[in-house]
Amino acid sequence: MRKETLKRFREIIKVFAYYGFGFLVNSAIKPTDNKSPENLRKAFIELGPTFIKIGQILSTRTDLLDEEYTKELSKLQDEVPWEAFSVIAKVFQEEFDLSMDDVFLYVESVPLASASVAQVHKGVLKDGREVVIKIQRPNIREKMELDISILKRIVKFTKTKFNGMLIDPIEALNEIMDATSKELDFEREKDNIDRFRELNKEVKCVAVPYVVEQFTSTRVLTMENIQGFKINDIYSIVKEGYDRTDVAKKLALSYCKQIFNDGFFHADPHPGNLLIRDGKICFIDFGLMGELSDAIRDSLNEAMVAIALKDIDKIIDFIMTVGVKKDRVDKHILYNDIEYLLSNYLATSLKNIKISTLLREVFDIAERNNIQLPTELVILVRGMVILEGVIAEIAPDMNILDVAIPFVKSKNKHYILNKLTSDDFAINAYSILRDSIKIPSKIVELSDSVIQGRARVNLQVPDLGKSVDYLNKMINRLVFGLIVAGMIIGSSIITGSNVGPRIRDISIIGITGYFASGIFALWLLISIIRSGNLK
Repeated sequence: MRKETLKRFREIIKVFAYYGFGFLVNSAIKPTDNKSPENLRKAFIELGPTFIKIGQILSTRTDLLDEEYTKELSKLQDEVPWEAFSVIAKVFQEEFDLSMDDVFLYVESVPLASASVAQVHKGVLKDGREVVIKIQRPNIREKMELDISILKRIVKFTKTKFNGMLIDPIEALNEIMDATSKELDFEREKDNIDRFRELNKEVKCVAVPYVVEQFTSTRVLTMENIQGFKINDIYSIVKEGYDRTDVAKKLALSYCKQIFNDGFFHADPHPGNLLIRDGKICFIDFGLMGELSDAIRDSLNEAMVAIALKDIDKIIDFIMTVGVKKDRVDKHILYNDIEYLLSNYLATSLKNIKISTLLREVFDIAERNNIQLPTELVILVRGMVILEGVIAEIAPDMNILDVAIPFVKSKNKHYILNKLTSDDFAINAYSILRDSIKIPSKIVELSDSVIQGRARVNLQVPDLGKSVDYLNKMINRLVFGLIVAGMIIGSSIITGSNVGPRIRDISIIGITGYFASGIFALWLLISIIRSGNLK
């Protein structure tokens, strides 16, 4: 292990141990009572920018951490100590072989925002355009790769502590590194902005900042400075004459379009990334985007219609189609879980249902039934949770489902006709006709079998062998208990009758019966305790 790596390794262990999580990295350390979600957040803050970013990513992974931890980690802010302007200016010069004075009329030395990966400065190009310049911290990629590689080693050292997790921790760390690498590539973010603008160019209420491609690279992103106010600034909304419910509805409709139509959505729609300017909702910061494959998007559309129609079978089909089965799945249990979910949530008004809670319940049901849902849906749930919070601030009486379900229903009202091609129609029509011709002969065949006594009912009971074994054990124990009880009663009668031979005027046969009964009763009790069924 290199000197730099070893130093950082020791620092991570020291900080985790201080906040009560030393048992995760050192088996000699006993767990303490102060391993709270708040302490984990504090440990990430102390370990610096890379761990803050890791914590922010983990806050979206409800499939990896309990809700209390993801909720606490979601409080991690990107406000970290900012780099000196001279250091940031050096990064810009390394990227373009130009100084900032060569490109800008003016750049503010104090950053507009200081994040874990980059910091943002306001500036004015020499052509007069007002822009923001997002510049990465020096060597941030190398630092994050070092920290994640150390975490992988820690996981390998303490692998037994992670047994039973639905997802392999090493696999999860690889996913985090992949997500981080994407966020560290500002050219990818530029492509995200261009794609999002193209998909929403016909949406009149949505705006996207333009990118100055000439001064955009892997580590630098220069784009339009949106002069607006945050979408949850109620005072400005009222002052500028906007209707709060209308703003919330347009935001929800825009997000529905991103998910159900485009399959490409803003995955971090918090108020800082949503500004209002000139009657439009301006989306900014496209580092974290969600993308759904055509198959998942279509399945999600069908699932939303199924929720509206309370179609349990369709919802089960959705979970089984998009999920990865990690173990045996009992469809009967899965059906009961979904039926219970629908009876709880959809027997009431849509206004009383939180879509984020509904989606989380679906994830919990999938996990309980050994099904792992894809990461894309985890990111979607996280985005919906954030969006629901924003809408609750703007228009407390509005619910996303009030918008989402009518949107999906309207989109899918001609779904069957759109999906049905002439070839499909011909094949299905032939299948129906062929099977219909066979029905009369099958009915006659069944009637003959019943009349002549050849008809049989094939009844299958899952795990019948186990049930029979349990029943046999129960009966055996019951019989054995009755024998022990009979021996005790018999010994009592013999002792009371004083039947010989005797020692000190006590029947030897009676005492022997008591002793044998006690041994048998103790053996029976131990057997029950060891089976784990003593309740």
